[in-house]
Amino acid sequence: MSPGNPRVYLVDASIYIFRAWFSVPGSLTNSAGEPINAVHGFAGFLAGFLAEARPTHAAVVFDESLTTSFRNDLYQDYKANREPAPLELKRQFRMCRHLVEALGLAGYSSERYEADDLIGTLASGLRPRGFDIEILSADKDLAQLVGEHDVLWDYARNRRHGRDDIPALLGVEAGQVADWLALTGDAVDNIPGIPGIGAKTAAALLAAFGSLDDLYNDLDAVAGSGIRGAARIRRLLEEHEQTARLARELTGIAIDPDLDVTARAVRRRQVEPEAVSAVCRDIGLGRTTQTRLLRTLGR
Repeated sequence: MSPGNPRVYLVDASIYIFRAWFSVPGSLTNSAGEPINAVHGFAGFLAGFLAEARPTHAAVVFDESLTTSFRNDLYQDYKANREPAPLELKRQFRMCRHLVEALGLAGYSSERYEADDLIGTLASGLRPRGFDIEILSADKDLAQLVGEHDVLWDYARNRRHGRDDIPALLGVEAGQVADWLALTGDAVDNIPGIPGIGAKTAAALLAAFGSLDDLYNDLDAVAGSGIRGAARIRRLLEEHEQTARLARELTGIAIDPDLDVTARAVRRRQVEPEAVSAVCRDIGLGRTTQTRLLRTLGR
C-alpha cells in the first residue's frame, strides 16, 4: 500500500457465505425455525474484519448471476458443473444483504456481471481517485486485479498478497492470470483449456511470450523456445486456438458500464445502533454476535 493513500476494501461476499454454509451446523436456527448458519458465520466474519480494518471505505459484492451472466451467453456450459443454490441458502443470502446495509456498508450485485467483474469495476474506478485497493477473497481469479499498490487479502488464512507476491502464489504475473487460466482451463468454473497444457507449461509459455495474443502472433517460435515438448505444444496451441480464445473471454474480468463508481458511494455510512440491533434480532443472531457488530460502529 502507498503511504498516505486511502484504502477501499472490496469484499467477495460469496466465499465467506458459502464457507459458513458448509462449516456452521445447519441445526443453528432462529425463533421461526429457519436455518441461519450461513448468515451467522458471515456476520462473524464481518465483525472480525470491521474490527480489524476499521474501514472508512468498503463495498461488499454479492453474486446473483450464477446462470445469467454474459459469460453464459458466450459459453452455455459455463459453471454448468455447479449445483443450483438451495432455497435456504438463497434466503440467507438476502439476510446477509440486509445485514450489510444495516452496518452502513455499500452492497453490490448484478444479474449480468459476476462479483469478480463488479470488484474489478470498482477497483478500476477508484484507483484514479487516489485509492489503494484491498480485495478480500481467496479466489485466484481476482489476482489479475492486483495493481502496484493493491493487496489480495485471504482473510481466513490471514495472508496478504501484493502484486510482487503473485508469481510465487500462481507462477505468473498478475497481468497474466487471465491468459494463464485460458491456457490451463478452470475446472471450478467449467472453463475448457488446451488439452495437454498444465499450469507449469502455461506459465513457461507466458514467461517466454508475455501474453496469449503474443503467443499466437508467433506460434512458429514456440517450437524453438526450448520449452520441454515444444513441438507438441505448438501443435496443441494451433489445434485448440478457438478454445483458448473463448476461454480468454471467460477468464478475464469485465467492466460493468452501468455501475457508477464514486468515493462517496463506498464510504461507510453512520448508522444507529438500534437499527443494527433490530436487523440482528430479525435475523435471529445471538447477543454475542450483535455485541461484536455494534462495536464496529465506532461510537
